Amino acid sequence: MQVEIKNGDFDYALLQSLTSTVVNDANAQSALQRVATTYRAGAPQFTVVVDRIKAETLGITVGQVFAVLSGYVGSNYVAQFNKFGHVFQIYTQADAKYRASAEDIRNLKVKAGDGTMTPIGTVVEVSEVQGPPLISLYNLYPSSTIIGGSAPGFSSGQALDIMDQIGAQALPKGTGYEWTAMSYQEKEVGSQIYYVFGLALLLVYFVLAGQYESWILPFAVLLAVPLALWGTVGALTYFGATNVAASQSGVASVNLYTQIGIILLIALGAKNAILIVEYARQRRAEGMDVVEAAIEGARLRFRPIIMTSFAFILGVLPLVLATGAGASARQSIGIAVFFGMMSSTCLTVVFVPSFYVVMQNLEERRKRKPAPQATAPLAQPKDAAGSSAA
Repeated sequence: MQVEIKNGDFDYALLQSLTSTVVNDANAQSALQRVATTYRAGAPQFTVVVDRIKAETLGITVGQVFAVLSGYVGSNYVAQFNKFGHVFQIYTQADAKYRASAEDIRNLKVKAGDGTMTPIGTVVEVSEVQGPPLISLYNLYPSSTIIGGSAPGFSSGQALDIMDQIGAQALPKGTGYEWTAMSYQEKEVGSQIYYVFGLALLLVYFVLAGQYESWILPFAVLLAVPLALWGTVGALTYFGATNVAASQSGVASVNLYTQIGIILLIALGAKNAILIVEYARQRRAEGMDVVEAAIEGARLRFRPIIMTSFAFILGVLPLVLATGAGASARQSIGIAVFFGMMSSTCLTVVFVPSFYVVMQNLEERRKRKPAPQATAPLAQPKDAAGSSAA
């Protein structure tokens, strides 16, 4: 969250006060944890004010004063040289013990107009102040950054909603907040994941309907998708309840990466079911009984399902065991897909044949339904000669 001052003021003490209020209110919520800010408005600093009139009197330009401060306190690039097959850069800077205090800064020398080296304290005033070590702007407003996460048992969406409420209550008129990074993306997407999930299912349904030339039989495949979700839901529930580290890092929450994994499971779960349904359809077309065709499909397609599924499962295992930078994102999508495919592999062979039998019987019953009787034509009147009238 980026807390902002939007009234054109640059009051960093006010920004610190508002940020601290939001952080304290957030840490008082049971749904949030580890809420903190990197913003500090009271860091000790030195301010240097140049007496420009006195400097010009001594023949010292303001540019010279700034160059001395930049070179001794900061650093200056001088040149570079080649040695041992590498290019080394040369920087000049005052030794640490000669720039450790305000008095050291006053003792730095600058060349006056008559060629003499004059202490810089002659033309500058150095004083201690407090201020932010880093001034950041977000959308051109002075801003501070607040970071945190959801507590175990709460989703990231619930955490964002609570922070919205805190921001609306704690920030007065002329100030505000905005979301950035993944939180911004999650707020923008919002509930669109449900539409994406539905559209993905609809796409699979239309493709299978065109392939099977049936509006009913594709449901034998689509009903296999929830079998994969059982594994994902069970894994997230287990890790959220038993693994504190996974829960605190957000791995056990339904975040953006978990949602991507769930969308992926639609295709992976449908793939296992298609292997069985497609073979059973072929056997049924050859005249085999519906139940026997389903059993035959499950038996003969068991090995391809196991081989392809476990090849994929072992392929995503490094995501589940990921460590280091970005590990939480990789673990989130890895856990969702890994356990979802485990569940799909184990349950598809058991349930999909039953789904096929039910849907195939419904399809055949619909095709056997008798067509409505055509209405008999009205009798035509006859003329005196007994022939029908024109």
